[in-house]
Amino acid sequence: KSAETSPLVLFENIEGCSPKCLCMLLENISGLAVDDDFTVEVIPEINVAVVTFIKSVDTEEFVIKCSQNKRVKEFKITARLLELTHSIKAENIPASISTDYLTIYFESVRNGGGPVSDVQLFPEENLAIITFCDRKGNT
Repeated sequence: KSAETSPLVLFENIEGCSPKCLCMLLENISGLAVDDDFTVEVIPEINVAVVTFIKSVDTEEFVIKCSQNKRVKEFKITARLLELTHSIKAENIPASISTDYLTIYFESVRNGGGPVSDVQLFPEENLAIITFCDRKGNT
C-alpha cells in the first residue's frame, strides 16, 4: 500500500441517517471507536460527512467494506477516499486576522498542522486558502 493513502473518507447521501446513527454504523463496520480512533465531521448543507482516521487504517479496504455493508446500502450512502491535497480552505475567518497569525496557527503541531508555504486571505468572503509545504500538515 502507498504511504500516501488518504486518512479521509467521504460519505455522501447521508440525509437519511442521523449523525449519531452514522457514527454507530461506522463503529460497527470498522471495529473502532469514534473520537478515539476516528472523527466524523457532518456537513448537512451538502448531505456529506468526512471521516478522518486518527488510527492507522487501510482506508481503501474500509471503503470496500462500507460499500458491501447491508445497512450502508439500505441508507443509499456511498463512500470514497478523499484525495490528499496541499491546500485547505478555512472559513469564517474574522476580518482582524492576519496572514502571520494564520501561518503560525496552521503550523502548530497541536492543531494538526505543519509547515505552511502560503496563506491567501479573502476578507470579503471571510475565508483563507492555506497551502502546506507537504500533505502532512493539512489534517
